[in-house]
Amino acid sequence: MMATRSNRLLSLDVMRGITIAFMILVNSPGSWSSVYAPLRHATWHGLTPTDLVFPFFIFIMGVSTCFSLRKFNFQPSPAAIGKIVKRTVLIFAIGLALSWFRLFCAGLSAGENLVQASTHFSNLRILGVLQRIALAYGFAAIITLLVKRKHIIWVVFTLLVGYFLILLFGNGFEMSEQNIISVVDRAILGEAHIYRDITPAGERIAFDPLGLLSTIPSIAHVLIGFLFGTLILNHHDNHERVKRLMILGAILAFSGLLLQYGGCPINKKLWSPTYVLVTSGFAAQLLGLLIWIIDIKGKTRWSKFFHVFGVNPLILYVFSLVLVILLANIKFTFQGELISIHRFIYAKLISPWAGGKFGSMLFAVLMVLICHFAGYILYRRKIFIKI
Repeated sequence: MMATRSNRLLSLDVMRGITIAFMILVNSPGSWSSVYAPLRHATWHGLTPTDLVFPFFIFIMGVSTCFSLRKFNFQPSPAAIGKIVKRTVLIFAIGLALSWFRLFCAGLSAGENLVQASTHFSNLRILGVLQRIALAYGFAAIITLLVKRKHIIWVVFTLLVGYFLILLFGNGFEMSEQNIISVVDRAILGEAHIYRDITPAGERIAFDPLGLLSTIPSIAHVLIGFLFGTLILNHHDNHERVKRLMILGAILAFSGLLLQYGGCPINKKLWSPTYVLVTSGFAAQLLGLLIWIIDIKGKTRWSKFFHVFGVNPLILYVFSLVLVILLANIKFTFQGELISIHRFIYAKLISPWAGGKFGSMLFAVLMVLICHFAGYILYRRKIFIKI
Protein backbone atom coordinates (compact mmCIF):
# COMPACT_ATOMS: atom_id res chain seq x y z
CA MET A 1 0.00 0.00 0.00
CA MET A 2 1.31 3.46 -0.86
CA ALA A 3 0.78 6.61 1.10
CA THR A 4 2.06 10.13 1.39
CA ARG A 5 4.01 11.17 4.45
CA SER A 6 2.27 13.14 7.16
CA ASN A 7 3.89 15.99 9.07
CA ARG A 8 6.00 14.47 11.80
CA LEU A 9 9.31 14.66 13.59
CA LEU A 10 12.00 14.00 11.02
CA SER A 11 14.10 12.44 13.78
CA LEU A 12 11.63 9.55 14.09
CA ASP A 13 12.12 8.51 10.48
CA VAL A 14 15.88 9.01 10.72
CA MET A 15 16.17 6.83 13.82
CA ARG A 16 14.07 4.15 12.17
CA GLY A 17 16.30 4.39 9.12
CA ILE A 18 19.46 4.07 11.22
CA THR A 19 18.18 0.85 12.77
CA ILE A 20 17.19 -0.66 9.41
CA ALA A 21 20.53 0.27 7.81
CA PHE A 22 22.44 -1.34 10.67
CA MET A 23 20.16 -4.39 10.71
CA ILE A 24 21.11 -4.94 7.07
CA LEU A 25 24.78 -4.31 7.87
CA VAL A 26 25.02 -6.89 10.66
CA ASN A 27 22.91 -9.47 8.78
CA SER A 28 24.94 -9.37 5.55
CA PRO A 29 28.63 -10.10 6.22
CA GLY A 30 30.87 -11.50 3.53
CA SER A 31 31.58 -14.43 5.84
CA TRP A 32 30.08 -15.25 9.23
CA SER A 33 33.46 -16.61 10.30
CA SER A 34 35.11 -13.23 9.68
CA VAL A 35 33.16 -10.58 11.56
CA TYR A 36 34.43 -7.83 13.86
CA ALA A 37 33.37 -8.36 17.48
CA PRO A 38 31.14 -5.23 17.69
CA LEU A 39 29.19 -6.53 14.69
CA ARG A 40 28.38 -9.84 16.42
CA HIS A 41 25.64 -10.58 18.92
CA ALA A 42 26.68 -11.51 22.42
CA THR A 43 27.06 -15.29 22.66
CA TRP A 44 24.89 -15.36 25.77
CA HIS A 45 24.92 -12.83 28.64
CA GLY A 46 26.22 -9.38 27.78
CA LEU A 47 25.64 -6.61 25.29
CA THR A 48 27.35 -5.62 22.05
CA PRO A 49 26.54 -2.66 19.76
CA THR A 50 24.78 -5.13 17.45
CA ASP A 51 22.44 -6.13 20.28
CA LEU A 52 21.08 -2.59 20.32
CA VAL A 53 19.86 -2.51 16.74
CA PHE A 54 16.72 -4.68 16.78
CA PRO A 55 15.37 -3.40 20.14
CA PHE A 56 15.85 0.17 18.92
CA PHE A 57 13.56 -0.67 16.01
CA ILE A 58 11.03 -2.26 18.38
CA PHE A 59 11.14 0.87 20.57
CA ILE A 60 10.62 3.26 17.67
CA MET A 61 7.80 1.02 16.44
CA GLY A 62 6.11 1.63 19.78
CA VAL A 63 6.52 5.38 19.38
CA SER A 64 5.07 5.20 15.86
CA THR A 65 2.20 3.02 17.08
CA CYS A 66 1.21 5.79 19.48
CA PHE A 67 1.19 8.29 16.61
CA SER A 68 -0.78 6.04 14.25
CA LEU A 69 -3.46 5.07 16.78
CA ARG A 70 -4.04 8.67 17.78
CA LYS A 71 -6.40 9.09 14.81
CA PHE A 72 -8.60 6.36 16.34
CA ASN A 73 -8.51 8.25 19.65
CA PHE A 74 -6.98 5.09 21.16
CA GLN A 75 -10.40 3.45 21.15
CA PRO A 76 -10.97 -0.24 20.19
CA SER A 77 -13.10 0.54 17.14
CA PRO A 78 -13.58 -2.06 14.39
CA ALA A 79 -11.44 0.10 12.08
CA ALA A 80 -8.56 0.29 14.56
CA ILE A 81 -8.62 -3.41 15.45
CA GLY A 82 -8.99 -4.36 11.80
CA LYS A 83 -5.93 -2.32 10.87
CA ILE A 84 -3.86 -3.90 13.65
CA VAL A 85 -4.91 -7.46 12.82
CA LYS A 86 -4.36 -6.96 9.10
CA ARG A 87 -0.86 -5.52 9.61
CA THR A 88 0.08 -8.22 12.13
CA VAL A 89 -1.00 -11.06 9.83
CA LEU A 90 0.68 -9.49 6.80
CA ILE A 91 4.06 -8.95 8.48
CA PHE A 92 4.00 -12.44 10.02
CA ALA A 93 3.09 -13.98 6.65
CA ILE A 94 5.95 -12.16 4.92
CA GLY A 95 8.37 -13.43 7.54
CA LEU A 96 7.11 -16.97 7.09
CA ALA A 97 7.33 -16.62 3.30
CA LEU A 98 10.97 -15.54 3.63
CA SER A 99 11.72 -18.64 5.71
CA TRP A 100 10.16 -20.75 2.94
CA PHE A 101 11.98 -18.80 0.21
CA ARG A 102 15.33 -19.52 1.87
CA LEU A 103 14.62 -23.27 1.85
CA PHE A 104 13.25 -23.09 -1.69
CA CYS A 105 16.37 -21.40 -3.06
CA ALA A 106 18.65 -23.75 -1.14
CA GLY A 107 16.79 -26.71 -2.61
CA LEU A 108 17.10 -25.43 -6.16
CA SER A 109 20.78 -24.69 -5.56
CA ALA A 110 21.25 -28.29 -4.39
CA GLY A 111 19.77 -29.64 -7.62
CA GLU A 112 16.19 -30.34 -6.53
CA ASN A 113 13.31 -29.87 -8.95
CA LEU A 114 10.67 -27.18 -8.40
CA VAL A 115 8.26 -29.50 -6.60
CA GLN A 116 10.92 -30.84 -4.23
CA ALA A 117 12.36 -27.41 -3.53
CA SER A 118 8.97 -25.86 -2.84
CA THR A 119 7.77 -28.48 -0.37
CA HIS A 120 10.30 -28.19 2.46
CA PHE A 121 7.59 -27.58 5.03
CA SER A 122 8.74 -30.22 7.50
CA ASN A 123 11.70 -28.08 8.62
CA LEU A 124 10.30 -24.61 7.98
CA ARG A 125 11.33 -22.17 10.72
CA ILE A 126 8.13 -20.58 11.96
CA LEU A 127 9.55 -17.68 13.96
CA GLY A 128 11.97 -14.96 12.91
CA VAL A 129 12.63 -11.21 12.96
CA LEU A 130 9.50 -10.17 11.05
CA GLN A 131 7.38 -12.63 13.00
CA ARG A 132 8.69 -11.10 16.25
CA ILE A 133 7.87 -7.63 14.95
CA ALA A 134 4.37 -8.75 13.98
CA LEU A 135 3.52 -10.41 17.28
CA ALA A 136 5.04 -7.68 19.46
CA TYR A 137 3.25 -4.98 17.49
CA GLY A 138 -0.08 -6.80 17.33
CA PHE A 139 -0.39 -7.62 21.03
CA ALA A 140 0.99 -4.27 22.17
CA ALA A 141 -1.29 -2.28 19.87
CA ILE A 142 -4.39 -4.15 21.08
CA ILE A 143 -3.32 -3.56 24.69
CA THR A 144 -3.05 0.20 24.08
CA LEU A 145 -6.64 0.20 22.83
CA LEU A 146 -8.03 -1.84 25.71
CA VAL A 147 -6.07 -0.35 28.62
CA LYS A 148 -6.11 3.27 29.74
CA ARG A 149 -2.82 4.95 28.95
CA LYS A 150 -2.12 5.76 32.61
CA HIS A 151 -2.31 2.02 33.38
CA ILE A 152 -0.04 0.83 30.57
CA ILE A 153 3.04 1.26 32.76
CA TRP A 154 1.59 -1.38 35.10
CA VAL A 155 1.06 -3.72 32.16
CA VAL A 156 4.75 -3.27 31.30
CA PHE A 157 5.71 -3.95 34.92
CA THR A 158 3.53 -7.09 35.04
CA LEU A 159 4.91 -8.45 31.76
CA LEU A 160 8.55 -7.93 32.76
CA VAL A 161 8.23 -9.25 36.32
CA GLY A 162 6.10 -12.18 35.17
CA TYR A 163 8.63 -13.05 32.46
CA PHE A 164 11.49 -12.81 34.95
CA LEU A 165 9.73 -15.28 37.24
CA ILE A 166 9.17 -17.65 34.31
CA LEU A 167 12.90 -17.53 33.54
CA LEU A 168 13.88 -17.84 37.18
CA PHE A 169 11.83 -20.96 37.81
CA GLY A 170 12.14 -22.43 34.32
CA ASN A 171 15.91 -22.75 34.05
CA GLY A 172 15.67 -19.72 31.82
CA PHE A 173 19.13 -18.30 32.37
CA GLU A 174 20.92 -21.43 31.15
CA MET A 175 21.46 -21.91 27.43
CA SER A 176 20.31 -25.47 27.02
CA GLU A 177 17.36 -27.44 25.71
CA GLN A 178 16.08 -27.60 29.30
CA ASN A 179 15.55 -23.85 29.15
CA ILE A 180 11.82 -23.08 29.44
CA ILE A 181 11.99 -21.10 26.18
CA SER A 182 13.25 -24.12 24.27
CA VAL A 183 10.82 -26.43 26.08
CA VAL A 184 7.80 -24.30 25.12
CA ASP A 185 8.92 -23.86 21.50
CA ARG A 186 9.55 -27.58 21.03
CA ALA A 187 6.20 -28.44 22.62
CA ILE A 188 4.16 -25.98 20.55
CA LEU A 189 6.10 -25.58 17.30
CA GLY A 190 8.07 -28.83 17.10
CA GLU A 191 11.84 -29.15 17.14
CA ALA A 192 12.09 -29.21 13.35
CA HIS A 193 10.59 -25.72 13.15
CA ILE A 194 12.97 -24.07 15.63
CA TYR A 195 16.22 -22.29 14.98
CA ARG A 196 19.25 -24.19 16.25
CA ASP A 197 21.58 -21.81 18.06
CA ILE A 198 25.16 -22.35 19.19
CA THR A 199 26.00 -22.39 22.90
CA PRO A 200 29.13 -20.69 24.31
CA ALA A 201 30.67 -24.18 24.40
CA GLY A 202 30.09 -24.57 20.65
CA GLU A 203 27.21 -27.05 20.87
CA ARG A 204 24.26 -26.56 18.51
CA ILE A 205 20.91 -26.93 20.28
CA ALA A 206 17.23 -26.34 19.56
CA PHE A 207 16.96 -22.84 20.99
CA ASP A 208 15.30 -19.97 19.13
CA PRO A 209 16.38 -16.49 20.29
CA LEU A 210 13.12 -15.27 18.76
CA GLY A 211 10.98 -17.84 20.52
CA LEU A 212 7.38 -17.67 21.68
CA LEU A 213 8.00 -16.95 25.37
CA SER A 214 10.54 -14.23 24.71
CA THR A 215 7.87 -12.42 22.74
CA ILE A 216 6.37 -11.42 26.11
CA PRO A 217 9.09 -8.87 27.00
CA SER A 218 9.20 -7.61 23.41
CA ILE A 219 5.54 -6.65 23.83
CA ALA A 220 6.59 -4.67 26.89
CA HIS A 221 9.31 -3.12 24.73
CA VAL A 222 6.72 -1.80 22.25
CA LEU A 223 4.59 -0.51 25.12
CA ILE A 224 7.55 1.42 26.55
CA GLY A 225 8.03 2.99 23.14
CA PHE A 226 4.31 3.79 23.11
CA LEU A 227 4.63 5.58 26.46
CA PHE A 228 7.50 7.66 25.12
CA GLY A 229 5.35 8.41 22.08
CA THR A 230 2.65 9.67 24.46
CA LEU A 231 5.28 11.85 26.13
CA ILE A 232 6.17 13.36 22.76
CA LEU A 233 2.52 14.02 21.93
CA ASN A 234 1.86 15.62 25.32
CA HIS A 235 4.81 18.03 25.07
CA HIS A 236 4.93 20.16 21.95
CA ASP A 237 8.15 21.97 22.78
CA ASN A 238 11.11 20.02 21.40
CA HIS A 239 13.43 21.23 24.16
CA GLU A 240 11.06 19.77 26.75
CA ARG A 241 10.83 16.55 24.75
CA VAL A 242 14.61 16.22 24.67
CA LYS A 243 14.94 16.87 28.39
CA ARG A 244 12.36 14.25 29.32
CA LEU A 245 13.67 11.67 26.84
CA MET A 246 17.20 12.07 28.17
CA ILE A 247 16.26 11.94 31.85
CA LEU A 248 13.78 9.07 31.63
CA GLY A 249 16.07 7.20 29.22
CA ALA A 250 18.95 7.49 31.70
CA ILE A 251 16.72 6.21 34.51
CA LEU A 252 15.64 3.18 32.47
CA ALA A 253 19.16 2.34 31.31
CA PHE A 254 20.66 2.79 34.77
CA SER A 255 17.90 0.63 36.30
CA GLY A 256 18.60 -2.17 33.85
CA LEU A 257 22.35 -1.97 34.44
CA LEU A 258 21.83 -2.18 38.20
CA LEU A 259 19.27 -5.00 38.09
CA GLN A 260 21.65 -7.25 36.18
CA TYR A 261 23.48 -7.62 39.50
CA GLY A 262 20.24 -8.72 41.13
CA GLY A 263 19.96 -12.00 39.29
CA CYS A 264 18.63 -10.84 35.92
CA PRO A 265 21.50 -10.60 33.44
CA ILE A 266 21.30 -8.55 30.27
CA ASN A 267 20.67 -11.09 27.52
CA LYS A 268 19.45 -10.42 23.99
CA LYS A 269 18.67 -14.05 23.18
CA LEU A 270 16.38 -14.23 26.22
CA TRP A 271 15.14 -10.67 25.66
CA SER A 272 15.58 -10.41 29.43
CA PRO A 273 13.79 -7.67 31.40
CA THR A 274 17.11 -5.91 32.03
CA TYR A 275 17.79 -6.03 28.30
CA VAL A 276 14.43 -4.34 27.72
CA LEU A 277 15.18 -1.60 30.25
CA VAL A 278 18.73 -0.89 29.08
CA THR A 279 17.97 -0.85 25.37
CA SER A 280 14.78 1.18 25.84
CA GLY A 281 16.75 3.70 27.88
CA PHE A 282 19.48 3.98 25.27
CA ALA A 283 16.86 4.22 22.50
CA ALA A 284 15.05 7.06 24.27
CA GLN A 285 18.33 8.91 24.69
CA LEU A 286 19.23 8.42 21.03
CA LEU A 287 15.83 9.73 20.01
CA GLY A 288 16.32 12.74 22.26
CA LEU A 289 19.73 13.37 20.73
CA LEU A 290 18.32 13.15 17.21
CA ILE A 291 15.47 15.54 18.02
CA TRP A 292 18.06 18.01 19.33
CA ILE A 293 20.33 17.67 16.28
CA ILE A 294 17.67 17.43 13.56
CA ASP A 295 14.49 19.08 14.76
CA ILE A 296 16.00 21.79 16.98
CA LYS A 297 19.38 22.57 15.42
CA GLY A 298 18.17 21.80 11.90
CA LYS A 299 21.26 19.79 10.96
CA THR A 300 19.64 17.44 8.48
CA ARG A 301 22.11 17.08 5.63
CA TRP A 302 23.88 14.05 7.16
CA SER A 303 20.56 12.32 7.89
CA LYS A 304 19.26 12.06 4.32
CA PHE A 305 20.99 8.72 3.79
CA PHE A 306 19.12 7.18 6.73
CA HIS A 307 15.87 8.98 5.93
CA VAL A 308 15.66 6.89 2.75
CA PHE A 309 15.60 3.73 4.89
CA GLY A 310 13.30 5.29 7.48
CA VAL A 311 10.39 6.01 5.16
CA ASN A 312 10.38 2.51 3.64
CA PRO A 313 11.81 0.43 6.50
CA LEU A 314 10.27 -3.02 6.29
CA ILE A 315 10.18 -3.29 2.51
CA LEU A 316 13.91 -2.46 2.31
CA TYR A 317 14.67 -4.95 5.09
CA VAL A 318 12.74 -7.63 3.19
CA PHE A 319 14.55 -6.66 -0.01
CA SER A 320 17.90 -7.09 1.76
CA LEU A 321 16.98 -10.61 2.92
CA VAL A 322 15.80 -11.64 -0.54
CA LEU A 323 19.00 -10.22 -2.05
CA VAL A 324 21.24 -12.12 0.38
CA ILE A 325 19.33 -15.37 -0.21
CA LEU A 326 19.62 -15.03 -3.98
CA LEU A 327 23.32 -14.14 -3.89
CA ALA A 328 24.02 -17.16 -1.69
CA ASN A 329 22.16 -19.62 -3.92
CA ILE A 330 22.70 -18.47 -7.50
CA LYS A 331 25.84 -20.26 -8.63
CA PHE A 332 28.06 -20.35 -11.68
CA THR A 333 31.33 -21.97 -12.69
CA PHE A 334 34.43 -19.85 -12.21
CA GLN A 335 37.88 -21.28 -12.98
CA GLY A 336 36.48 -24.79 -12.76
CA GLU A 337 34.78 -24.16 -9.40
CA LEU A 338 31.03 -23.96 -8.79
CA ILE A 339 30.67 -20.80 -6.75
CA SER A 340 27.83 -18.59 -5.53
CA ILE A 341 27.64 -14.92 -6.44
CA HIS A 342 27.99 -14.09 -2.75
CA ARG A 343 31.20 -16.05 -2.37
CA PHE A 344 32.56 -14.78 -5.69
CA ILE A 345 32.14 -11.14 -4.66
CA TYR A 346 33.59 -11.68 -1.19
CA ALA A 347 36.24 -14.37 -1.70
CA LYS A 348 37.41 -13.49 -5.20
CA LEU A 349 36.90 -9.74 -5.50
CA ILE A 350 37.03 -8.18 -2.03
CA SER A 351 38.90 -10.28 0.55
CA PRO A 352 42.07 -10.90 -1.53
CA TRP A 353 43.03 -7.23 -1.08
CA ALA A 354 40.89 -6.17 1.91
CA GLY A 355 41.47 -9.17 4.15
CA GLY A 356 39.00 -11.39 5.95
CA LYS A 357 37.20 -9.22 8.52
CA PHE A 358 37.55 -5.89 6.76
CA GLY A 359 36.50 -7.50 3.49
CA SER A 360 33.52 -9.10 5.22
CA MET A 361 32.46 -5.70 6.52
CA LEU A 362 32.93 -4.13 3.08
CA PHE A 363 30.63 -6.76 1.61
CA ALA A 364 28.00 -5.84 4.23
CA VAL A 365 28.44 -2.15 3.42
CA LEU A 366 27.92 -3.00 -0.26
CA MET A 367 24.62 -4.68 0.62
CA VAL A 368 23.55 -1.57 2.54
CA LEU A 369 24.42 0.65 -0.43
CA ILE A 370 22.50 -1.57 -2.87
CA CYS A 371 19.45 -1.45 -0.60
CA HIS A 372 19.87 2.32 -0.24
CA PHE A 373 19.90 2.67 -4.03
CA ALA A 374 16.64 0.71 -4.27
CA GLY A 375 15.17 2.82 -1.49
CA TYR A 376 16.36 6.04 -3.10
CA ILE A 377 14.44 5.20 -6.28
CA LEU A 378 11.28 4.86 -4.20
CA TYR A 379 12.16 7.99 -2.25
CA ARG A 380 12.64 10.14 -5.35
CA ARG A 381 9.33 8.93 -6.75
CA LYS A 382 7.63 9.59 -3.40
CA ILE A 383 6.60 5.96 -3.09
CA PHE A 384 6.21 4.91 0.54
CA ILE A 385 5.22 1.29 0.99
CA LYS A 386 3.55 0.58 4.30
CA ILE A 387 3.51 -3.04 5.43
